[in-house]
Amino acid sequence: MKLKLIRGAKGAEEVLTRIDPLDLSDLPKAVLDRTHQAFGEDVSPEQSVLKMLQDVRQDGDAAVRRYSKLLDGVELSSFKVEKEQLAQAAASVSTELRESLELAAERIRQFHQAVMPKDWLDEEGGLGQLVRPLERVGLYAPGGTAAYPSTVLMTAIPARVAGVNEVILCTPARPGEALNPAVLVAAEISGVDTVYQIGGVPAIGAMAYGTDSVPKVDKICGPGNVFVAYAKKLVQGQVDIDGVFGPTETVVIADESADPGFCAADLIGQAEHDPLATAILITNSQDLIDRVERELDEQLNIQLRGDLARQALERQGRIVLVESVAEAVELADRIAPEHMCLMVQDPWKWAGTVKHAGGLFLGEYSPEVMGDYVAGPSHVMPTGGTARFSSALSVHQFLRTMPVVSLSADDFQKLGPAAIEIAKAEGLDGHATAVRMRLDKLQKLGRN
Repeated sequence: MKLKLIRGAKGAEEVLTRIDPLDLSDLPKAVLDRTHQAFGEDVSPEQSVLKMLQDVRQDGDAAVRRYSKLLDGVELSSFKVEKEQLAQAAASVSTELRESLELAAERIRQFHQAVMPKDWLDEEGGLGQLVRPLERVGLYAPGGTAAYPSTVLMTAIPARVAGVNEVILCTPARPGEALNPAVLVAAEISGVDTVYQIGGVPAIGAMAYGTDSVPKVDKICGPGNVFVAYAKKLVQGQVDIDGVFGPTETVVIADESADPGFCAADLIGQAEHDPLATAILITNSQDLIDRVERELDEQLNIQLRGDLARQALERQGRIVLVESVAEAVELADRIAPEHMCLMVQDPWKWAGTVKHAGGLFLGEYSPEVMGDYVAGPSHVMPTGGTARFSSALSVHQFLRTMPVVSLSADDFQKLGPAAIEIAKAEGLDGHATAVRMRLDKLQKLGRN
């Protein structure tokens, strides 16, 4: 398969087309028709999201039930997934899958325990910082063509390691179908307290505002379609969110030492996620390009989702031919991709030069797919160039920090005059007075 080839790095950062995850202007006709059927011809997709959120905020459970029936075709008497359903799910998954999920969970837990920040208090210096977890977090797991038990692990476990008191999960019910058992088992393994069988925008509204059945959370995490992403953005401020994520993306940097089969497999593995997924190969080897393109044809023909992956590669896939690995890394930094994979000789040599990537994967036996499942760090990573200013999900996103100030009288006397001068410059005489009174008291006490 021939991917679009760009020669040279000049201007090549544009190869990663920035897809706005909140753009509802180019939805498929079937989705628009469904929206108009549910809400009326004069209601835009954006307006439909706002209306659903407003209705859930005002009517709570009644609105959630109404939209579950209208949009998902499901009549719910209770939102909560009962213990019997969880037990049935546990019994239905294979031993191999449970053991695999438990292995992944343990590695995820170990990684986040290792990066967990700690309190520090310096009584002598009069400063410190306390680290405190959020009280309640809500997770969202979509229920479309693919199930993502891995995302449940990757979001719930960091929250639990951080010390979050309560973790809930919302995932949509489908008419005549049981909830995905792998998702429910992942919820059990990762320590989710309660699962609710509601989905889409109503689920985001229920977690953001709270209803009689669903408690209000402090933060919402997890992927979803463009409607879910738009809803998360609208409730941000009412609650915190993990981010607004666009289609997934990977940049593979490879030199002549790279295995072309591995390179092709990694590009396909990224492309099979979504027709809008982006997979880019940057290399200094024309010979590698030729061999990778032959591998793409052979592998796509035997993949179950080969047609979907081919569609993504034709639309978003690129190959960039550069002069050197250094030029490739510099270009990838300008792209700031979700995943940056170094399939080069001595990848550790280049690791320290990378500035902007959601996650960095070094060597041919550290493909991005291992990060998706069992490596340890969360696979929830910034997309669309936002890795320039944001980070992968971790315990840090489930924590708050509180600075502690406890100055001694001696330190106050040393620092007070500077505080007065700054307060005067800002025209805040009350601030200056609060300091001056204490300095005067210390002077009367003979503390000169």
